[in-house]
Amino acid sequence: MSTVDSDIKAALVSALKTACDAGELPKFEMPADIPLERPKQDTMGDLATPLCMQLARMLHLAPIVIATTVVKHLPTLEAIGQAEAVKPGYINLRYNPEWLTRQVDAIMAAADTFGNCDLGNGQRVQVEFVSANPTGPLHIGAARNAVLGDAIARVLDAAGYAVQREYYVNDAGSRVRVFGETLYARYAQALGRDVPLPQDGYMGQYMADMANDIIGQVGDKYLQAPHDKAVLELGAEGLRRVVASAEADLAFMGIRYDRWFSEATLYSDGTYDRALSILRDGNHLEKHDGALWFKAIELGGGKDEVVIRSDGTPGYFASDIAYHYNKFAIRGFERVIDVWGADHQGHVPRMRAMMQALGLDPSCLTIILYQLVTLKRGGEVVRLSKRTGDIITLREVLEEVGADAVRFFLLARDADSQMDFDLDLAKEQSEVNPVYYVQYAHARTSSILRFAGDVDYSQGDVSLLTTEAEQALIRRMIRLPEVVRIAAEHLAPHHLAYYAQELAASLHTFYRDCRVVNPEPGAEQITLARLKLVAACRTVLARTLHLMGMTAPDVM
Repeated sequence: MSTVDSDIKAALVSALKTACDAGELPKFEMPADIPLERPKQDTMGDLATPLCMQLARMLHLAPIVIATTVVKHLPTLEAIGQAEAVKPGYINLRYNPEWLTRQVDAIMAAADTFGNCDLGNGQRVQVEFVSANPTGPLHIGAARNAVLGDAIARVLDAAGYAVQREYYVNDAGSRVRVFGETLYARYAQALGRDVPLPQDGYMGQYMADMANDIIGQVGDKYLQAPHDKAVLELGAEGLRRVVASAEADLAFMGIRYDRWFSEATLYSDGTYDRALSILRDGNHLEKHDGALWFKAIELGGGKDEVVIRSDGTPGYFASDIAYHYNKFAIRGFERVIDVWGADHQGHVPRMRAMMQALGLDPSCLTIILYQLVTLKRGGEVVRLSKRTGDIITLREVLEEVGADAVRFFLLARDADSQMDFDLDLAKEQSEVNPVYYVQYAHARTSSILRFAGDVDYSQGDVSLLTTEAEQALIRRMIRLPEVVRIAAEHLAPHHLAYYAQELAASLHTFYRDCRVVNPEPGAEQITLARLKLVAACRTVLARTLHLMGMTAPDVM
């Protein structure tokens, strides 16, 4: 909540209390929070509250009567120029134009910290995202995970949280063994040996390519070693390569992690044993059908889950238990956010049950589920890679349309919405492409300032910014802190994409309606004021693009 919002809410409470003390409204317990919203139509004001309609039943009065009474007693606020009670009982508020123009100077002073808020108060939060099995290259589905996770981390940073970004490397378990067997088979086949692929192996062309690359470096070294040793060492080399490839692809998108966490360490450092001991002591484990099960049903988990298989090896859920015990109990994160695909929806109840069984607060774990992405070209679904005829890798899409387009398009909708990614639209160099439209707005501000030359606009008088287009642009600019707060509170960074397009539209309208650099005599002062406005807008656009992980080009 911005300072302005806080002041408005306090003023509304003050008006209610004054009206009660004057006997104009009956005494009642003040609400814990005052709702504020933005009217859908600009003609209805800048802010509005439905508070009086919510109080009507309690006070046994018509909402419009309460609203009229509150407006009468509303204290004077620097930011608010007009307050109006409107049927059926809203109070509409309009900014004071003089206060509004002063926000240009406030934005200039804040610079690249504009939009920040203190919602988090330094709370330690971990965001774990992507964490794809290291058995093949990242694909477009992982890209949505990456974009969501990184944008969430960015808005939490801006909202005052102490954020750690983590990639969980699944380098233990049965699938790692299958990966090693598959790579060994491809390696041996490339050297003329008749070694069959494992029945449940990885069939993609990338495995054959990796085997050939390894042969180019070490020759037939692994054919000279005992089979089990060769599979183990080849698998480790393959995993190293896949992880390095993922790191490079994500860096291409400007995504970097504070830690790449190895699943295998959970077993080597005793974390797994400690976590299971807690579950045993709490009577949350039971043995049947030869396996050890976590009694998730008792804790609302939907169904019990295997922790140790009948062959004695840990199940997938065993790693989840140990990993989250490590996050909370060992490393001390106060909140953890996991970004998972929607196909993991059924696992969420068991995760909450697991938290409870470990003595941890389930509300401290948030799991963001995102829907699938469908690639399209020319209206047709793209299913196969142009290069290899099988999976479409993230790298291919990045190289075709660019990291900024991938970022924006995958962030443009709520995580819970399925989405189409139009490759042709992403490359379009016109205003129909929202990526181009937003970035061009930033480039336009840079172009205007370059055209102005060395003019010192720092002393520009912002009180001259009184036209409708100027005021509308400022109104849009000052919304960024609110957008950051909403995105952080709801872990919903798609609000940034909507806001970016709205801000760009306001800038383009201002540019159409207002001549910025005016050489005519007597226009010097309005030119300086408008240049300052353009510079402030450039700051807000750059900040918004940064929060989405995108570049802010000066030339397009």
